[in-house]
Amino acid sequence: MVAVALLGAITHQTLATWATAGTRPRSFFGRFRSVPSARFADAVVVLYAISILLGGIIYLYFRVEIRPELERAGHWPALGFFDLKEHFAAIGFALLPAYWVCWRQPRADEPTQTRTMLTSILAFVIWWGFLTGHVVNNIRGFGA
Repeated sequence: MVAVALLGAITHQTLATWATAGTRPRSFFGRFRSVPSARFADAVVVLYAISILLGGIIYLYFRVEIRPELERAGHWPALGFFDLKEHFAAIGFALLPAYWVCWRQPRADEPTQTRTMLTSILAFVIWWGFLTGHVVNNIRGFGA
């Protein structure tokens, strides 16, 4: 549930930051822009930290029980993607303070490129982790 809430919050915020200011108010992206994006920042930071904590708890089980079995089965590409997930998650965690500061009190007259890029990078990290985790979780069912 935490991961789904995190996906929803970061996806909404990312789409809102990428929508142009001239987007029609009743369009799909216009509705995203109508919700202040800064309101998602605190939720994203808290949900990301909780996800990392919960992921760290189940990581031991993955490392001891699942990974050796995937290695014996030769699922090296999936394991490589999972290794990237770990690195991206650490990079995302390191970006959280900068992300939070950029979104804390955004002013309308300041440039938005930094907020947009940090939000986009964080969205990439979160979606990569979500998709990679699901593929690796379900990989034992492939070909069965």
